[in-house]
Amino acid sequence: MLADLESGALTRILRPTVLSALVAGAFAIGIAVLLSSLLAAVGIAVGLGLAILNVRILGSSVVKVQTDVTAAAGAAVAEAADASAPKDADDADGVAAAKAQNTVVRRLLRTNSAIRLAVISVVAIGLVLVAPPLGIGVVIGLVIFQIAFVVNAGRAILSAGIV
Repeated sequence: MLADLESGALTRILRPTVLSALVAGAFAIGIAVLLSSLLAAVGIAVGLGLAILNVRILGSSVVKVQTDVTAAAGAAVAEAADASAPKDADDADGVAAAKAQNTVVRRLLRTNSAIRLAVISVVAIGLVLVAPPLGIGVVIGLVIFQIAFVVNAGRAILSAGIV
């Protein structure tokens, strides 16, 4: 459903997501402090920080991958234009190049995202095993961010009339 949103919708979703996650996180940190669990409060802040860092890295890698692939596709189109092929063959080559470009972009983004999420998961699980209050706080911070993202994405999808 997110794919059905217009381009740039994801960036408009992320700002309110980060802001609402920070507000909810501050509330959760306050509760942790009131319950005398300072380590959990630090964990919540770390979890929110990891989630926000993940989103920022995702955004920069999307831009980088699209720029790299677009430059490569532009070079391929220029080479095809220099060739003495008929006009219909150039159009078919352009469509094939666009499909190949989409496949490369998706594969790179999938791989980058999987690596980032694996690292975040290992950090969170490791902290739960080593220092349970800190680790559980990290998990709570990550969950707060994900809930904020789902709520904001759902609101954007409903306002766009996709559902």
